[in-house]
Amino acid sequence: MNRFIRQLLPFGTLILLIAALSALEPDSFLTAENFFNVLSRSSVNGIIAMGMTAVIISGGIDLSVGSMMALAGMVAGGTMLCLAKTQGVHWLSDSLVAAFAEIPLATAIALIGIRLARRLRGWRWLVLAIAPVLTILAVHGLFWRTFPQVPMSAALWIGTVAGLWMGLLCGLLNGGLITRLNLPPFIVTLGTMSAFRGISYVMNDGMMFDVPTYTFLGQSTVASIPVNVLIFLAIALLGFFILRYMPLGRYTYAIGSNRQAAYHAGVNVNRNLLIIYALTGLFVGLAAMIATSRTVSAQPTAGVSLELDVIAAVVIGGASLSGGRGTVVGTIIGTLLISFLRNGLTLLGISTNIQLVVIGAIIIGAVALDQMARAKAIDSR
Repeated sequence: MNRFIRQLLPFGTLILLIAALSALEPDSFLTAENFFNVLSRSSVNGIIAMGMTAVIISGGIDLSVGSMMALAGMVAGGTMLCLAKTQGVHWLSDSLVAAFAEIPLATAIALIGIRLARRLRGWRWLVLAIAPVLTILAVHGLFWRTFPQVPMSAALWIGTVAGLWMGLLCGLLNGGLITRLNLPPFIVTLGTMSAFRGISYVMNDGMMFDVPTYTFLGQSTVASIPVNVLIFLAIALLGFFILRYMPLGRYTYAIGSNRQAAYHAGVNVNRNLLIIYALTGLFVGLAAMIATSRTVSAQPTAGVSLELDVIAAVVIGGASLSGGRGTVVGTIIGTLLISFLRNGLTLLGISTNIQLVVIGAIIIGAVALDQMARAKAIDSR
């Protein structure tokens, strides 16, 4: 398949889809309200897809993004309510908030411990893991219960930072397990997908956190444009700049194309992969804040099957699951295509279960086309 045609295929498919839905449901689909609603919904998936694009280009995969979003949202919601001394919050949420408040001190002590343990070589990573935990437990037991009540307005912003921090930590965990233990990304993120979801349910006994005043990121507008759409565009521009002009972007393509060749060319493969997964986690944390703000609640069920839509968007946009190929523009088109498809199927009365079947079939078809194109390219050499 000609490369130019392959690049235009997602955009052409998006145009045809919009035209078809406009003909089938002109009264409900062809409205400004519906289009803004689709764009607003696309912002969550699109922000996560920016990180997933880099992950897939590098030759990896992240199946944990949906569960990670739920965990980041729950940590943020729990932080907001705990700091405001709201009643009815589960003890684990309270403890996690304390942990986030004490992490800087714990990290400092851990770094001191590493310096003291340098001569122990293999033991210093154990010190790094244990020191923060011991510090958190000690400080939590001594001081946390005496912390004063924080105004809700301040608690909302602190909770937002906590959610972003949680996403970053989850991304670092994924990247660390993949690079330090040399484990396949599929296995690592499959395991953390289950772990993150389980923690999300345990945090508040499976109940959601209601934060009715947290509306800025998900329901506000600037010049009639939703704030979350503007955030999505900003992240997309950032992703485009990184992949197109920064060394990290060049290294990402090099690692995905040929990891061994990139290593022998002097690329620090593990460090760059760690950064890629960490950035993905940070983007997931941001998306979790937008989702929480849209529904004014943090839910442990948030993001179920989200990874399916995100991977589909990236693959439809032209990225190869084998690594080495993909673009931000293609991912944006893929995200919009999936969002308009789901919107259209909903307007046509198609159940969400059938929608999952359709999305799954699209992923298989996109990957099949990619494999056919690769095989043809190899045969033509």
